[in-house]
Amino acid sequence: MTDQELSVKNKQEVSTQEGTRPGRTFVPEVDIHETPEGLHLWADMPGVDDKSLHLQLADGVLTIEGQVNVHEYENLAPVYTEYNVGNYLRRFTLSSDIDADKIGAHVTNGVLHLELPKAERAKPRRINVTAG
Repeated sequence: MTDQELSVKNKQEVSTQEGTRPGRTFVPEVDIHETPEGLHLWADMPGVDDKSLHLQLADGVLTIEGQVNVHEYENLAPVYTEYNVGNYLRRFTLSSDIDADKIGAHVTNGVLHLELPKAERAKPRRINVTAG
């Protein structure tokens, strides 16, 4: 194992606060995987379910927002904690190679999975060669 595998990484807090929601707002950590058909994005958002998750695509910008009921955690007095409770916000600028009409999303156990399919023009294709 390397030192990096054992190090603790603190959650990154959003630098510009939104004043309309109680609590802190964090940037969810994501993994992105590319296939010939498109992109898969997984975002860790503990405490967020499908009813408190809001996705929006406007002007090529995908906004991911997850809300956590911070009132459930107000009176807790933990002895030790590494887990910060708060809402989540992240934005991505999508390439025109993504077929925005076919984006799919589902959330399981606080992990959002987005499927971002590539438009047909962006997919690799085989070009046939003929002898002259």
